[in-house]
Amino acid sequence: MVRHLIRHTTHSVLNVDCMTYAASEETVAEVASDPRYRHAPVNIVNGVELQTLFESFRPDAVMHLAAESHVDRSIDGPGVFVETNVTGTYALLEAARRYWQTLSPEAQRAFRFHHISTDEVFGHLELDDPPFTETTPYDPRSPYSASKAASDHLVRAWYHTYGLPTFVTNTTNNYGVWHFPEKLIPLVTINALEGKELPVYGKGENIRDWLFVEDHAEALVRAVERGVPGETYAIGARQPRTNLDVVKTICSVLDELSPDPAGPRERLIRFVTDRPGHDFRYEIDPSHAEQALDWKAKHDFETGIRRTVQWYLDNRGWWEGIRARRYTGQRLGTKA
Repeated sequence: MVRHLIRHTTHSVLNVDCMTYAASEETVAEVASDPRYRHAPVNIVNGVELQTLFESFRPDAVMHLAAESHVDRSIDGPGVFVETNVTGTYALLEAARRYWQTLSPEAQRAFRFHHISTDEVFGHLELDDPPFTETTPYDPRSPYSASKAASDHLVRAWYHTYGLPTFVTNTTNNYGVWHFPEKLIPLVTINALEGKELPVYGKGENIRDWLFVEDHAEALVRAVERGVPGETYAIGARQPRTNLDVVKTICSVLDELSPDPAGPRERLIRFVTDRPGHDFRYEIDPSHAEQALDWKAKHDFETGIRRTVQWYLDNRGWWEGIRARRYTGQRLGTKA
């Protein structure tokens, strides 16, 4: 998001990021020296520090992407998800509201608080169910999705109760460059490059809807510039795939770009015990967002996954450092 804003817009950016385990300074290195960019290493649960940032930076809009996001980690340790995603959202809303109240009436009308959320708040779809839309009832089923659902409700409550001009975007599974290696696509890509087993939960039949991260960043800019207070926009690329299809596609692309002398990478696929409470299917109908934001995803899954795999081939130094120091690829989320 930061890279997109600095590269493709004239906006100035204050990046509020307390740099947890999944953060890397390298992700913004190419724009870090730009005079329109500033980083504040602040945790969003700290309301006092947030208030200071609002008063000094004086933003026209807030894009709230800060969250703990890995479902498996939420199963092992839900407390930090509640702290960041719920308490942190509350603190950020209150800091924004106090700042917003000091603005002129014209600036108040122009201000936006854009909350970025997930399709997982809508729960579970069966194979024949229609995709999620902006009006789908909430039915979160993991500690992660429950914490995001709670934050969505807080954001809407601050609009209805206090008039703070907030709105929400919900999106599908993102993938692409700089993706921390605990998530499915980078984990499988890196394991395959190292000749390690490729774990697939259950039978690999669970379905996810995939959105290339650069397409999502473009959509979010459209949303913060055009979003209507009180609205919801469901953002997706209409690219559902089973988890097994995703893994096999990665294997195929890697076999083409970097053949393994030991043979096709599909030989490494192993079916493992399913995730506790694993939702079967997520899928978004993005029709409303496409029309309201005049936006459509540019990448189909095959194009996006090829770019992603090539990036991991070209940036071994980044992920090898993470594997050595922070995350070795071990399975998470087995507690139930």
